[in-house]
Parts: sequence; structure tokens; C-alpha cells
Amino acid sequence: MPKILIIDDDVDVLSAAKLLLKRHFGPVDIEKNPERIPFLVTNGAYDVILLDMNFQRDVSSGREGFLWLDRILDIDPQAAVILITAYGDVGMAVRAIKVGAADFVLKPWENDKLLATIEAALSAKGKGKGSEAGDSKNGRDKTTAAMPNSLLIGSSPAMRQVFDTIERVAETDANVLILGENGTGKDLVARAVHQRSHRRDKPYVSVDLGALSETLFESEIFGHVKGAFTDAREDRGGRFEEAQGGTIFLDEIGNITLPQQARLLTVLQQRQVTRLGSNKPKPIDVRLICATNAPIYERVADRSFRQDLLYRINTIEIQLPPLRERLDDIAVLAEHFLKQYRKQYNRKVTSISPALIRQLQQYRWPGNVRELQHAIERAVILAQGNILEPSDFYFGSAPAFGGIPNTQEMPHQHALQLDDMEKKMIQQAMQKHHGNITEIARELGLSRQALYRRLEKYGM
Repeated sequence: MPKILIIDDDVDVLSAAKLLLKRHFGPVDIEKNPERIPFLVTNGAYDVILLDMNFQRDVSSGREGFLWLDRILDIDPQAAVILITAYGDVGMAVRAIKVGAADFVLKPWENDKLLATIEAALSAKGKGKGSEAGDSKNGRDKTTAAMPNSLLIGSSPAMRQVFDTIERVAETDANVLILGENGTGKDLVARAVHQRSHRRDKPYVSVDLGALSETLFESEIFGHVKGAFTDAREDRGGRFEEAQGGTIFLDEIGNITLPQQARLLTVLQQRQVTRLGSNKPKPIDVRLICATNAPIYERVADRSFRQDLLYRINTIEIQLPPLRERLDDIAVLAEHFLKQYRKQYNRKVTSISPALIRQLQQYRWPGNVRELQHAIERAVILAQGNILEPSDFYFGSAPAFGGIPNTQEMPHQHALQLDDMEKKMIQQAMQKHHGNITEIARELGLSRQALYRRLEKYGM
């Protein structure tokens, strides 16, 4: 059943909406405080989000609504967000849809119209009553070759094996280690395992360990008490406590230091955490999923990764194949991204030529699915016609096809060409939007954090 979140600072609106919607859809969560949006969206797996446009600080302009819409889409670019307001007009509605909202309704709403709006948003996601999302076979959606309720897409033997492993292990509490190159979708596998587990209604907390400095690791992961260090002005629980009862996903676990490994191992063995600066342990009940693109067994062999920790985290291993080893999936992935970005950018590109599909299948894709996704997005934005052709793809200063690198070329060369193109795309977007970071990130299909990393990378 579809799961819905309603965010509004009017308690009466929340109560009325929940009373109506729970009779027609699945679980309905309500929230008065918009500051909890990042936590709820990260952990809730909502099919539709109803978001008030005007909160106490900003009565009628809709500015807060657009701010929170932007935050939601940063966390989940596929989120179906319906904005609600008592002060709406046609111009605001058009602007909301252009920046990513699924639709727009006015308060007080007509019940039938609200239900129809939500049903339309669900259908667009493949979850409505009139969609084919429920018509699956062997756990796979017929039209997208994907796991139901997941962005994992593929019908190749390698991906079918991944899907089958997820289905078998999800309902257990076994620790899972996901191995694979950058861009293969390890985070999607982790979320799919959580969504199919008995913990699906509990928190899902994702932690990028590679982004945590040595000094922040313990505080972020295990929490701290007031006074534990200079800036510790209050008690704060860590990520393990946030995930209590649910799932914690530790990405890039192969990058943590030996002291960090020892601390993590102790927590996993004892099933309890002790906040930094405290001597009072707190019991934890979480399902652990880890991922790395590092050669973890080589790290164990050279003693840069603890063997006992590896044994603890890899009860089940899921190996994600690189895109070059699942060529049969390229066509369906390309079509999926074409539909996504055609709608997002309101473009009239309708299909991909057979010649382009053949060329896509000849490329090595060193950046894997993520690189294909960004390549399709750029092509949709820049395409001149209604059909994507080889000439619509650019790596560096020349068309990628037929100048496409063959399978013998060095991935490093491709990376340099892609970096050059990415830098030019960012420069063009910066000129177009006069340095507006939010608009630049939206056009490029990046989160603001990812855009900032690229600006720093290219010295811009």
C-alpha cells in the first residue's frame, strides 16, 4: 500500500488529511515541524509527500515551501511532492512543477480532487491503481525489468542473481556486505534490502564513512555528551542510536582507519554504544549493511583491514557487476533515464535510436550506471531533435560516437575527457543562472553538496 507523509504547521489540516487519506491509501504519517523533513524523507520511504508551502516564518510567499521542496529532492530526486497552500495562484503552481513538484493543490481542498491528485502522482511513479506496478513476475516489473519499489533496474543474469539474493536475505537480520565499483548502485541495494525487511517501517540511516574525518568519526557514529569536546554544547546521539530498531548503512567502510575499525568492531560485538565522553553504554538493535569499492580482501591480506571485522560484516556478500559486464541492461537503463529526465526538464525527446544503443553497448562505462545516467541527462538537455542520436553525446570537445573509445582504451583517458566536459557544463550553467547554486545544481542533476565538491575539484 502507498505510504504518504503530510507536513503542515496546522494541526487541523493534518488531522483532516490523515482521516481522509488513510481510508484510501496505506500508512499516513503527519508532521508539524518542517525541520524534521530530512530525517523523515531519509528514513520513511514515502510514495507521496504532501508539503505545505507556508509555515509560521513565512505566511504567504511560498518561499519556505520551495526551500523544503529543494531539500526533499536533494535527498530523494524521485520523490513525488505535492505542494499545498491557501495562497496559491497559477504562476506559483507552474513554478512549483518546473522545479520538481508532482502537482499543486489549494486549501481548503476538495476531497475528490485531492485523492485524484495523489492517485495521479502514484501512477506517475508506477504505484497507482491504474499502473502495472503490481503486475510483476518472479519479483520483477515487466516494463522496467526492475525490482518492485526499487530503482534497481536490469534483466541480465548478473542482476537477476543480485535481485534473488536480496529477496532471500532481506527478511533475515544477517549482516550484508555489498561490493562493487563506484557508480554501480550499492546504495540502492542497501535500501532495497531494508525495504524488504521486517524493519521496513523503522529508520534507515545511511552514513558515508569516507566523508567523515578522523576527529568526527566517533561523535557522528556513536554520539557524544555535553562537554566531551570544545563544541559539544549538548548531548547528541550518534547514527547507531538514530537507526535503533531499523537499518544502518555504512558506505565506504573499506576506507576507515585501524583504530576506527577496532572501535566499530567492539560496538558490533557488544551490541551497545557508548557516547564520546560518557561511560554509560546504550544497547542497540540495528541491521547492519556495509559497502565498499575497495579491494577488501587485499586490504585484509596487507593488514590494513581487520579480518575479524570483515567476518563480522560479511555474513552475506552481494557483488554488484560493473556496467560493462551487463551490456543487456544498457538499453533498459538508458530508456529509464530518458523518461526520467524528459519529464524533469520538460523536453520532447521521445526515444533512443538503435544506432545509439549499439554505440552505448560498445563503451566501457568506467563510471558505471552513474556515468550512463549523467550522459543521458546531458544528452536530453542538449538534444536538438526528438530522438537521441550518437551525435548528441559529447565526451570532452568531440562527439563520443563514432569517436567513442573502444574497449581497449584506458579508462583514465575517458575520465579526463569526462572531467573536461563536466567542467564546461558547470561553467555554462553558472553563466546561465548567474551563480545561483540551487538552480545550477538542479539543471545539472546534482545535489548542492555534490556541486560544491565539483567546484572545489575544478578550482571554480
